[in-house]
Amino acid sequence: MNNQTLTVLITVPLIIVVLMMIWLGWRNRLRRQADVERLPEVPQRLTPATVVAEGQYVATTTAGDWLDRIAVQGLGIRTNAELSIHAEGILFDRSGAAPVFIPRSAVADSRQAAGMAGKFVEKDGLLVISWKLGGKELDTGFRTRRAADKELLLEAIQELISAAPQADADSGK
Repeated sequence: MNNQTLTVLITVPLIIVVLMMIWLGWRNRLRRQADVERLPEVPQRLTPATVVAEGQYVATTTAGDWLDRIAVQGLGIRTNAELSIHAEGILFDRSGAAPVFIPRSAVADSRQAAGMAGKFVEKDGLLVISWKLGGKELDTGFRTRRAADKELLLEAIQELISAAPQADADSGK
């Protein structure tokens, strides 16, 4: 048996074992996160967006634990997206994945960060939105295509947060 054949006979099973371990880990993560509530539906009618930005939806993680990616409901899928801020909440219109809508009342905070869940960039390169889904606190990361859009989004999200109690009180909620 020559060296090349021996290398193939060792490498192929090793690759298969590694892929199986990755698959088992992802499956176990899905099981552990079975208690994550269903995502809110995107409202049929949204008011016009105050800010829209293109970029990359990075992931949603457990709040404060930037490595604990939420795998259920496609929240862990990194994809290109358009982020828009509406009076009703925040919409991530994702390419190749279902949209993620965060109702205004669920948004808790927004900030900048250097990374989360396998995506690390320059200091303050990511926009991170903290929000609640049922009883679970989450962080969702977004990387804007244009750096200037990040400040506009942060301002719009802070306005959304500060307007939420007044708007909810006015509507009788």
